[in-house]
Amino acid sequence: MSEDIERVLVTGGAGFIGSHLVDRLLASGHQVVVLDDFSSGKRENIAQHTGDARLLVIEADVAGDLDAALDTAHAASPITRVAHLAAKVSVVASLEDPLEDLRVNAGGTLRVLEWARRHAVRKVAFASSAAVYGDVAEVPTPERAPCAPISPYGIHKRSSERYLALYAEVHGLPTTSLRFLNVFGPRQDASSPYSGVISIFFERARAGLPLTVYGDGEQTRDFVYVADVTDALERALFSSPDVVGPLNVGTGVGTSVNQLAAAVLEVLGAQLEVRHDEARGGEIRHSCAVVDAAAQQLGFHAGYELKRGLAEMIDV
Repeated sequence: MSEDIERVLVTGGAGFIGSHLVDRLLASGHQVVVLDDFSSGKRENIAQHTGDARLLVIEADVAGDLDAALDTAHAASPITRVAHLAAKVSVVASLEDPLEDLRVNAGGTLRVLEWARRHAVRKVAFASSAAVYGDVAEVPTPERAPCAPISPYGIHKRSSERYLALYAEVHGLPTTSLRFLNVFGPRQDASSPYSGVISIFFERARAGLPLTVYGDGEQTRDFVYVADVTDALERALFSSPDVVGPLNVGTGVGTSVNQLAAAVLEVLGAQLEVRHDEARGGEIRHSCAVVDAAAQQLGFHAGYELKRGLAEMIDV
């Protein structure tokens, strides 16, 4: 990673993961430009940096006119690297409105890449998703596994990865795609119907309500703490141009939803009922990543096992 001070654009920088990346980059001494339309991102996620002259916040649509939004900021002080996290993040919403998902997730990525190409940035790091795999047979899943996404969201994330690889090969724009597994941590919005199961479990347990598990609870996920994800993002941003990816970002450990519910209750010291409801259609049964490539190419290793990450959320 670079020791030089640079100016980094974080699209979606007021969101759950984006705001944690902003924290990390500022703590590393860098300048940061946040571009967010605040459709899902929250100003309070970055409010702790109010008054910091190193942070510029631009309210704009990533799939809109990026030149108008960013060129003035770039002219004042060049933006040298881009972390592209802005997206519609709901699989369900992508099924309900695939055209909007296409506009933002694929179209927004292309606009970011075009802007980055014109301004010769040093690296674009992209937040992709394990949703690109679909319901794979090989678990844990390596990056070489066939991609058969089962939602517009997954399709558009996969097409964005291909665009990044294309811009690297054809235009010489350094890019890296990271495939996130199930990210959890503070600032994940439990009030959203599309929120991660951990934030929902935490909210219900703190309210003294039973936890609801859909189906038999033996479906598994690779839960990765947000601090580890931002570590991987920072490493990707400052990695060499030949690190293109895509690279899985997870722990390599599969945890069942039943095990997760038990761990949440244990960490909170709560004794609550765990109820089972009808399984939800279209849900992938098992998801877990092979993480060797990120270790080899980025030096990334997840530092938080599940209970440590859960404990970090208690006082937040």
